[in-house]
Amino acid sequence: MFRHILVPVDGSDLSERAMQASIALALQLGAAITGFVAEPMMPMPSGPRPRARLDDAAREHEAMTSAHANQVLARFAAAAAEAGVSFEGYHDQVPRVDRAIIEAAESRGCDLIVMVTHGRGAFGEFLFGSQTKAVLAGSKLPLLVLH
Repeated sequence: MFRHILVPVDGSDLSERAMQASIALALQLGAAITGFVAEPMMPMPSGPRPRARLDDAAREHEAMTSAHANQVLARFAAAAAEAGVSFEGYHDQVPRVDRAIIEAAESRGCDLIVMVTHGRGAFGEFLFGSQTKAVLAGSKLPLLVLH
């Protein structure tokens, strides 16, 4: 049925739940997991800035986001290895998280996406948006949503 699961994670308590649930599901299905961290791109500064300062800021942002993503993926990889589940992890800096998740699943040959939702309700979604809803609307792949 499902052989390759994409699991977007961000290091939050909710994404820890996604890690554990996806590992349990992968064990039942005999599936592999790809963990994916979509880091935000560096925000563009307002006002003029010297090019050297922008380059320094971009390098610092890249180092910070890479360190965070590698830490999250290392925890996921360790948990998957302990359970005997095949795991691959990667991260990218992206302008739109929902599009990056869909593209990651398609490019890695995944046949299921597992995501968690904050379950904020209509008002919370209005204020903060919903990556899960955007992925559901934009993906042709099945999406398992954990709450």
